Amino acid sequence: MSALTFAVVLPALLVAHNVADHWVQTSHQAATKGQHSHAGRIACAMHVLSYTALTAATVLLLWAVLGLAVSPLGFVTGQAVSAVTHYWADRRFTLAGLAARLGKAQFYSLGSPRLDRDDNPSLGTGAYALDQAWHWAWLFFAALLTAAV
Repeated sequence: MSALTFAVVLPALLVAHNVADHWVQTSHQAATKGQHSHAGRIACAMHVLSYTALTAATVLLLWAVLGLAVSPLGFVTGQAVSAVTHYWADRRFTLAGLAARLGKAQFYSLGSPRLDRDDNPSLGTGAYALDQAWHWAWLFFAALLTAAV
């Protein structure tokens, strides 16, 4: 039954992630969460709190409606992995540092506004692509832990 649970939970977490990152997150949180300040840490924590509330509600709904084989420990472990890794990446300098160490700094900065240019920031940046790939990878593990623990 854990394979079925994983197969149901992973796409549900990906949908919840997309909604939480783009609809639930406030503009203030998105603009502030990467700042090297107390305000940045609080904005990121508030984003991750609302994000985790939505992913948890999604898994709880599936658990209740579909009778999935989820243990309380699996539920908590999956949500904790998702929340901690989401916070870590959304502080931005952490993921930028990892990208640099892995030789992805140029890709990370793709599409970013350039100094002394009138460039518009967009969702089509390397930073955004690496951020989303990071989240999706950890949601895979969160779903696996939810199903297996």
